[in-house]
Amino acid sequence: MHLAHTTPLSSAQIIDLGYAAAFCTTAAFVPQLVRVIRLRSAREISLPTFLLFSIGVFLWLIYGIAIWSMPVIASNVVTLAISVSILVLKLRYDRHAIEELELGDIEQ
Repeated sequence: MHLAHTTPLSSAQIIDLGYAAAFCTTAAFVPQLVRVIRLRSAREISLPTFLLFSIGVFLWLIYGIAIWSMPVIASNVVTLAISVSILVLKLRYDRHAIEELELGDIEQ
């Protein structure tokens, strides 16, 4: 079903809005990645949560490709790279990460 809608924004403004939103949500993870690298610790990060988040980002990327939305594609490519980097570092630095995932134990 297609819902008719009107907006006071032009197509260019809507695309700019998408890029601004993409920048904010993607950039939000950069400090976390920097912190993990700097401290060489990812103990405070929940592996199951970040794994689920990464799967969601991958699905958003597929969605963006399907509708050919460059803001969705670009932001999710970058967010997926950041998210996977954090996951890899979590597995590298936290020897209990696999146990956390297997046991569902989020206590450290």
